[in-house]
Amino acid sequence: MKAFPNYKFNVVHIKSLYNFEKQIFGIKSGVVLLTPNEFWILHSNKFLDVLSGLFYLCWIPVPLLFAVYLFIRNKKEFLKFSLAFFVVNIIGFIGYYLYPAAPPWYILKFGTAFHPLTPGDAAGLARFDLITGANIFKALYSKSSNVFAAMPSLHAAYMLIVLYYGLKNKLGLINIIFALITAGIWFSAVYNNHHYVLDILAGIACAIIAIVFFNWFVQNVKWADRQLKLFIKTLE
Repeated sequence: MKAFPNYKFNVVHIKSLYNFEKQIFGIKSGVVLLTPNEFWILHSNKFLDVLSGLFYLCWIPVPLLFAVYLFIRNKKEFLKFSLAFFVVNIIGFIGYYLYPAAPPWYILKFGTAFHPLTPGDAAGLARFDLITGANIFKALYSKSSNVFAAMPSLHAAYMLIVLYYGLKNKLGLINIIFALITAGIWFSAVYNNHHYVLDILAGIACAIIAIVFFNWFVQNVKWADRQLKLFIKTLE
């Protein structure tokens, strides 16, 4: 997205998305209507700062560790999981180009004006860095390739795919942990001002579409099923 920024292909949605979020999920605070992000800015605390930061750190290592587990235990499921992950990324990136969107922290810092070269920002996750003395999120978001890719939230999508394949493989107690991490990441994304609730719902929709499409494709396209079986043999 550095080479071909999405904001060069479509208008970036800033104010319209903010207003729609407020209209659908707005929370009354006196006479003022707040987005859920704004509500949590006013009601943040150190416990949630640390907990939400820990949840947000899971969005890459947990899927990777789960992929390693599947590769060792069930290469067929590993391949399906990997391909479903690939599909959800393709859907997500299509979404980024069809609907470029600013994250909620952007409107807090810059208002509704569009600044194309805006660097990434740790937003509420900076509180985790401050409390723990780490510099994890500041370092991560300083390398952000494009801040106008908040819709859909692939943070929301990734763990849902992990949970689906965990349930499919009957992992028992591990699935409860996966479910907690999934819900924790969804909450953390809103709590730390990185995504609107609408972004989370769009990410969930992407995961569901990817899973349904991939399952349908493998079951109904004969050459795809054959290629899948051949590739599994090469892994064994």
